[in-house]
Amino acid sequence: MPEDRHKTIGLPPRSPKLYQHVERAQRTHTEEFYEVTDTSFKIAELNQALLEWERVYNTVRPHQALGYLTPREFLKL
Repeated sequence: MPEDRHKTIGLPPRSPKLYQHVERAQRTHTEEFYEVTDTSFKIAELNQALLEWERVYNTVRPHQALGYLTPREFLKL
């Protein structure tokens, strides 16, 4: 077997200083989707709810880091 040249490293969970953007995104999705979504979490139903959340997150919800624009608005600048 050829030698693997890529080392795989794991980051400890909840390591905001190491992986701050991922940790922040997970917090947002947890607080604004998973904690408030009324679904049975069957795969098909969850997929539909996630597609709607993705639409809202990218086209309706303003983001502080983007000057309170939506990602769609920010990309059009």
